[in-house]
Amino acid sequence: MSHITILVIILIEANIMSDEEIEAFKESGKLASKIREDSKRLIMVGESLLDIAETIEQMIEEDGAKPAFPVNISINDIAAHYTPEAGSEASLGETDLVKIDMGLELNGGLSDTAYTIDLSNQNEKLVTASEDALEKAIAAIKPGMRVGEIGDVIEQTIKGYGFKPISNLSGHMIKSNELHAGVEIPNIKTQDPYELKEGEIFAVEPFATTGNGYVEDLDQVEIFSIYAPSKVRMRQSRKIVEHVIKNYGMLPFAERWIRKEFKSKLLVSASLRELLENQFIRGYPVLREVSRGLVSQAEHTILVTADGCEVLTK
Repeated sequence: MSHITILVIILIEANIMSDEEIEAFKESGKLASKIREDSKRLIMVGESLLDIAETIEQMIEEDGAKPAFPVNISINDIAAHYTPEAGSEASLGETDLVKIDMGLELNGGLSDTAYTIDLSNQNEKLVTASEDALEKAIAAIKPGMRVGEIGDVIEQTIKGYGFKPISNLSGHMIKSNELHAGVEIPNIKTQDPYELKEGEIFAVEPFATTGNGYVEDLDQVEIFSIYAPSKVRMRQSRKIVEHVIKNYGMLPFAERWIRKEFKSKLLVSASLRELLENQFIRGYPVLREVSRGLVSQAEHTILVTADGCEVLTK
C-alpha cells in the first residue's frame, strides 16, 4: 500500500475536508446569513406561510444556490419539519411564535440556520433562552470536547431561564452534500463520548420550550428524502425518482416542489406513497411538543478550528 493511499484513508476516516470543500462551506454560510437576515422582514401578521417559504427559496435560487431543504415554518408548539403544503392558505397570526429554519447548498457546501420571531411580544424570554444557549455552546466548542458536554451547556443555559430543552431534537454533523452526517449535538447532557475534531462542521440548534421537553410525530408529512433506492413499479413514480435525483440528490425535498413539476395531486400522492412503502424515500413527520408547550429555536453552522470554532452563518 502506497504512502498516498494511506494518507487518503487517514483523511477519510478523520472526516477531514479539503481546503476547497471548506471554502464552499464558508461561501454557503455567508450567503445563508445574508438571506436569513433579509427574510426576517417577511415575518409579519397576516403573511401567507406559503408565500414566505417560496419567497425565501426563491431568494436562495436567485443568489445562485439551491435550498438544502424546504424552508421550515414551525409555529407555536410545532417544533420542526413543517413546510407549507401546495395551495396552503394558512397565514401568521398576531400571537404566533414563528421559527424559520432554512439552509442552502452552494458548490457542495451546505449551511443550516434558524431563528425565532415572537409576533405576540409576550415570549421574549423563551426566544432569548434558545439564542443564549446557542451562543454559550459556540463559545464552549473546541477540539476534544465531547458532544455530550455541549449538550450540558445547552441544557443548563435553557433551564437557567426557567424552560426545558427538547431532549429528542439535536444538532448534527454536516459534510459535503450530506446534511445529516451521523454525529449529533444533543440539547441535553449525555454520555456520548464523541470528541469534536478540527475541520469538522456542525449545525448547532438548541430548542427551548415551556412544555415537557419532548416532541412527537404528527401524521402530516410534507418533507421527504431518498433513503434506500429499490425497484419502483409505477411509471409516474419512476419519473418522480428521476426528477428528485436530478434536482435534489440525497437532500430533502417538499411534496409541493414535486407538484410544480407533476401537476396531478392524486398521482403525486400515490407515487410518494409507493416510494414510502418501498422505503425508497423516507418522510419527515411534522414534530409537535408533546404537552403543546411553546417552542423556540436558534441555529448556526460552525466549523471546528484549532482553538475553538468559526461561525459560518453569522
